[in-house]
Amino acid sequence: MIYREFQGLLLSNLSLGCMRLPHGEKYEDIDISQVRQMVAYAMEHGVNYYDTAWGYHDGRSETVMGEVLSDYPRESFYLATKFPGYDLANFDNVSGIFEEQLRKCRVDYFDFYLFHNVCEKNIDQYLDPQYGVYEYLMEQKRSGRIRHLGFSCHGQPDVLRRFLEAYGSDLEFCQLQLNYLDWTFQNDIEKVDMLKEYGIPVWVMEPLRGGKLADMAPDYLTQLQALRPNETAVGWAFRFLQSIPEVKVILSGMSDMEQLKENISIFETDEPLDQNEMKTLLNIAEQMLSKKTLPCTGCRYCTEYCPQQLNIPYLIKLYNEHNFSGGGFLAPMALSKLEKDQWPSACLHCRSCEAVCPQQIAISDAMADFAEKISQG
Repeated sequence: MIYREFQGLLLSNLSLGCMRLPHGEKYEDIDISQVRQMVAYAMEHGVNYYDTAWGYHDGRSETVMGEVLSDYPRESFYLATKFPGYDLANFDNVSGIFEEQLRKCRVDYFDFYLFHNVCEKNIDQYLDPQYGVYEYLMEQKRSGRIRHLGFSCHGQPDVLRRFLEAYGSDLEFCQLQLNYLDWTFQNDIEKVDMLKEYGIPVWVMEPLRGGKLADMAPDYLTQLQALRPNETAVGWAFRFLQSIPEVKVILSGMSDMEQLKENISIFETDEPLDQNEMKTLLNIAEQMLSKKTLPCTGCRYCTEYCPQQLNIPYLIKLYNEHNFSGGGFLAPMALSKLEKDQWPSACLHCRSCEAVCPQQIAISDAMADFAEKISQG
């Protein structure tokens, strides 16, 4: 396992993200026996950083990780979780949520704690002293119940700048959605440069963009394998991140043992891209981004707020496929297996989902467009 130094600590370059744990038919039904096996394998192979959050698996992730990690000495792992600022209703309850997180995770302190999902819809609340989120978390840091305080950001660079100007001197790390597609698409190159100004290292989320970069089109992969014949699509995504000096920790939401083993094997070596490899990969990214798709990562924040209980990430996946293919039979066939009240036409266009979408997707417009295309089709 590759390690990166951070304030005297050695953090595994690959960490286990706990948003996509193995589960049953329902997202919240985590298969704890599989999680135990995966954590045991990760520990054995040097993974020492585990990242969960209040909302992952509809609130079950923290509880399950607390149970599983309690089998190991506390000093043998680093645990991270977050204040759920993606939901504005939580701002009045920062202390209650923090205490409940400690209880759920079965710990007395968090190694790493984050302001979660700083973005356009919550930046004013994060900066508003009436809620006291910053003051409370700084108090927990002073008391030792938070060892390192950072934040995650899905906002545009101007939002990131506002947050840094307010709190940058006290922040120790920033978690960004970072991959070779978002390097330009989400203005990541500008964000990384901004963080560098403040001396803040980068943690990476969505390195495979919800798994999308694990399955590369054959013509793209052929171009890359001409440069590195034995590198997989997944390997290219991780090698890109190994090429960015500011990146310390790479969170990967691995859903089964096969993914875990593949990722760990990649992180046995540190093999950053050379200039030609980087140029080729970013050219391919430009081609991929020219396709008409929505940047959904499957985080499922939207599903908690949908009054129709639509499986929005799944519908967006079908919508993207339908747009990519210019129609075809795959999306209509998949929809035919769902009840009509779970089709995109069931969307009420209330936009509750959009209020918590980290990607700021116009979901209701997409559902309307999808419904229209299917009806014509």
